[in-house]
Amino acid sequence: MGKITIEKQDSVKLYKIKKTLDELSRISGRGTELISVYVPKGKQLHMVINTLREEQGTADNIKSDLTRTHVVDSLSRVQQRLKLYKNTPDHGLVIFCGAVPPEGGGPIGSEVIKVWEIEPPKDLTTFLYRCDDHFHVDILKDMLKDDNLIGFLAIDTKDAGWGLLYGNKIEVLRETSSGVAGKHRQGGQSARRFERLREMELTYYYNRIAEVTKEFFIDIYPIKGLIVSGPGPTKEDFLKSNYLEYRLQNMVIAVLDTSYSGSEGIREAFVKASDVLSDFRLSEEKILVEKLFREVNSHSGKGMYGLKDVIQYLKNNVVETLLITDDTNLYRLEIKCNRCQNLQEEIVDRLKLIPRKTELLNKPCPSCKSTDQEAISQDLVDYLSLLAAQVGTKVEVISGVTEYGAMLSSLGKVGAVLRYNPNQ
Repeated sequence: MGKITIEKQDSVKLYKIKKTLDELSRISGRGTELISVYVPKGKQLHMVINTLREEQGTADNIKSDLTRTHVVDSLSRVQQRLKLYKNTPDHGLVIFCGAVPPEGGGPIGSEVIKVWEIEPPKDLTTFLYRCDDHFHVDILKDMLKDDNLIGFLAIDTKDAGWGLLYGNKIEVLRETSSGVAGKHRQGGQSARRFERLREMELTYYYNRIAEVTKEFFIDIYPIKGLIVSGPGPTKEDFLKSNYLEYRLQNMVIAVLDTSYSGSEGIREAFVKASDVLSDFRLSEEKILVEKLFREVNSHSGKGMYGLKDVIQYLKNNVVETLLITDDTNLYRLEIKCNRCQNLQEEIVDRLKLIPRKTELLNKPCPSCKSTDQEAISQDLVDYLSLLAAQVGTKVEVISGVTEYGAMLSSLGKVGAVLRYNPNQ
């Protein structure tokens, strides 16, 4: 048994990729003019450029003048982007390009060519070129699925439970009762006969547990490690007697004493396995959020929440670690006057972004009354990440659907652990 090693991922980078893919999934072309290019790790870029050049020649046969123009222009733009790279990035490269309607919509012919470049989080092995009425994002979405699965078996002589830890979620798969009699013999039975019957029931129970464990963690969910827990010596007896399939036996990374078996035992085992699973994302989130709540509840002055205060402390280089949930759906909207350089900024919900932007642009500058203004909008996580990079603050994006994300949401979805108490 040993500590399982799991490759850590940058939570901000993963958030940005997910956000971009969600945006791309909502885009629909007016014709087959949206281009998806997947360049696998190690593939020569000049070969990809040659392929796109050939496709550009084929695009001249498209009947629709508008679609033909959009496809040719998009292919040219992708080739230009590829020429900016000396080599294919370590994990590969994905480029999406196409003519999309302007923000807020517009008539046919008002489309703008836009390009998105994404470096995948894992090694890309597939080359793909598609020209379609939608972007092909499924390959990248599959890469974002966490394949670091950890199985849990919580067992004693009364019942057992199976659980699965993946990414930022722990799930109870099943519970079962043993049917094994207690240690006290029933009336009318000799002690030896009762013990023999109980041993037969235990053997049947252990075999049943081993079969279900194999079904879950070999056949259905290919786990990387197994944690066995429960009260008393049952778990050790089960493991020492080699009921488990040999592959699972070799995957056992921890045997933990817990007060419960079944579903409660699974959750208790997860809490107690924090050292073993220290590199696992849900464990990381648990540690981060609990540290924030510790600082807040101890009134140390180093735990801060509330978006306005967090941004101010971040700008003043007081924040050590900034936590934000991935479901904030907030944007920073900046209105800049090109005449007097006056800035107006607001934090706006995504659904209200376009109406609010239009409203502010239709008003004259409050400083010089000029109407020559421009708007810049930015996802809140992107904005906070840029501020954090300037002062060396670590940013962690917490899943909003987990227990710990819900805890952070109770503080307004944004919190910070400070370097020191600024009020001392």
